[in-house]
Amino acid sequence: MKIALIDYGAGNLHSAGKALERAMIEAGVSGHIVLGANPDDIAEADRIVLPGDGAYRDCRENLSLVDGLEEVLTEQVRVKGRPFLGICVGMQLLSDIGEERGETQGLGWIPGRVVALDPKARYLKVPHMGWNTLERRGEHPVLDGLTFGEGGLHAYFLHSYHLLPTYAADLLATADYGGPVSAIVGRDTVIGTQFHPEKSQALGIKLLANFVKWSP
Repeated sequence: MKIALIDYGAGNLHSAGKALERAMIEAGVSGHIVLGANPDDIAEADRIVLPGDGAYRDCRENLSLVDGLEEVLTEQVRVKGRPFLGICVGMQLLSDIGEERGETQGLGWIPGRVVALDPKARYLKVPHMGWNTLERRGEHPVLDGLTFGEGGLHAYFLHSYHLLPTYAADLLATADYGGPVSAIVGRDTVIGTQFHPEKSQALGIKLLANFVKWSP
């Protein structure tokens, strides 16, 4: 298996690459990770992962500046149906619109808007940073074997915005931070996590292993 880990100047690449390597071992899948943004490498990949750190607008601009990147992603994911995982801002970019630093058009793969966190409890700080359990909102093969609820495994979050999908069916899991926070979204062959699976220990490795094995 060949997994393309996209380097567009906006992601935690070292940790993500190591976590994906461990997940492949966990899944019993042989293969390798290709780091970069070469359209030819992405066109040959069996899986595609888009990380993202920083502001929505900056990440979107970085993505647009890499020659041929958006075109090959659209071809491989939207046309050919390659499994795709977006992480943190890489997940937010799946939306129609991001509101951080003004409205910015996203990829439009999962209808919805990325909006600022607004926890009801004023003592809760933004950005949301730390560990949270998840609540399941839908069914998906990438969720298999994950434990949810108060006794479940924890995911690591660091963000000030989250994606609100237009359609409830696209929201697969939430976290509680003064109200529900979108934690996992998915549609067709696309899935995204607001939290960082590469930093989420057992939960993250299990989710990544499920992604590696997923055959939509």
